[in-house]
Amino acid sequence: MGKIKKIGVLTSGGDAPGMNAAIRGVTRTAIYYGLEVVGIRHGYHGMINNHFVDLKAHSVSDILARGGTILKTARSKEFMEPEGRKQAYENLKAAGIDAVVVIGGDGSLTGARVFCDEYYDIPFVGIPGTIDNDIYGTDYTIGYDTALNTVVEAVDKIRDTAGSHNRLFFIEVMGRDAGFIALSSGIACGAEAIMIPEVHGQVSNLKNYLEKGFKRKKSSNIIIVAEGDESGGAFAIAESVKDDFSDYDVRVSVLGHIQRGGTPSARDRVTASKLGFAAVEALMDDQKSVMVGYHNNEIDQVPFRKVIKLKKAVNPEQINMVEILSI
Repeated sequence: MGKIKKIGVLTSGGDAPGMNAAIRGVTRTAIYYGLEVVGIRHGYHGMINNHFVDLKAHSVSDILARGGTILKTARSKEFMEPEGRKQAYENLKAAGIDAVVVIGGDGSLTGARVFCDEYYDIPFVGIPGTIDNDIYGTDYTIGYDTALNTVVEAVDKIRDTAGSHNRLFFIEVMGRDAGFIALSSGIACGAEAIMIPEVHGQVSNLKNYLEKGFKRKKSSNIIIVAEGDESGGAFAIAESVKDDFSDYDVRVSVLGHIQRGGTPSARDRVTASKLGFAAVEALMDDQKSVMVGYHNNEIDQVPFRKVIKLKKAVNPEQINMVEILSI
């Protein structure tokens, strides 16, 4: 691999608070080492359509506190096809881009791995950016902490009205394939039950639990439901139990995309900055096809093949703890 002179950086997939801090980390670290930096707007779609913009140190001033991503993001069906990746490669070469940093989730890193398998002379390094925190090889992903705090703040407010009106609230949070947000937010706000995709057959157990709570004269119940739960989400679960608990006023609240927005937390800003710095350091050290992650409070490098192949699991001890603390 030849000497790197120009680095491209893009954000792909769902946006996450802290992505701007990572862009800033990549940009300023690269400039420190005397490299040029190109922002690739709209993710892989922009790579295919030449949406390139030069980034200077001042280009990333005052973006640490901004949610979303200044480079925009998109999902690209074209990049999934060999022809699209070939066009992206030709555009990168024409622009003189020697290496690329990809900030995104599982799908984004999968695209990076496929591209690297086909075009070895342009190294890619990934940064885990997704509110779901479901990427193998890192304890935390950019955006997770902010999303978690957003959920907890909302649930705390909902609990106030739930207790005032003897209501049973089913609150749906993001997590189509993983229950990390639901599990951690449920623990943080004292949810009476948490329903996640990783645990099966929860509806029957939920009815038993609610009956016990009713006997203990609980004035309210908060149930956190990950959107990917096998029972079909909060509305379906609420519908299945409401007739059995007529003494409760059953309500559903879907938090939706507010979980993606907002000013990134201090933790997300620091984590993203460290990972942006580490991504450039990895490229300078001739690394490719790796993700820089955060494990046991240390920066780690994980091969794309492991990131894509292996699944991050929830901690079963935490699931058991939820049941104990909710008595």
